[in-house]
Amino acid sequence: MAVHQKGSSPADEPACSIERSLQVLGERWTFLILREIFQGRHKFAEIRDALGVAPNLLSARLKTLVDAGVLRTLSYREPGSRQRESYHLTKAGADLQLVLGALQQWGDVHRARPVGPSALRRARSTGEPVRVAFVDSAGREVAGADVLLDVRP
Repeated sequence: MAVHQKGSSPADEPACSIERSLQVLGERWTFLILREIFQGRHKFAEIRDALGVAPNLLSARLKTLVDAGVLRTLSYREPGSRQRESYHLTKAGADLQLVLGALQQWGDVHRARPVGPSALRRARSTGEPVRVAFVDSAGREVAGADVLLDVRP
């Protein structure tokens, strides 16, 4: 799903996918919000309370993620309350699990806590620890030093 800034054309957008991604994801609270949604918190109040984020900031970040097609909203109503929106991952949002995993993996190595990681990622089917890596088309792991970025015009 292509997302364009209001008042801009696709020709005005950066050629670099990283830069275009950061237009949506490049704010500290974004990945923390996504972490909470991946953990099953879908309601505004649940996310706000878990993060301690200001409501106006949370509203702005959620709007950006919905507008970009990372999240979708579903309406719900609790007894005695007005209708509200809950936030759920789209396919684009679910694909960010790898990015969150890579950030966590980097932090576990380069920003390690003396007591160790606060969470581990494991395969649901086997319980074995998993990690994010580059793999080739045959499924073989490729060392980062062996990965070439082939820049195209």
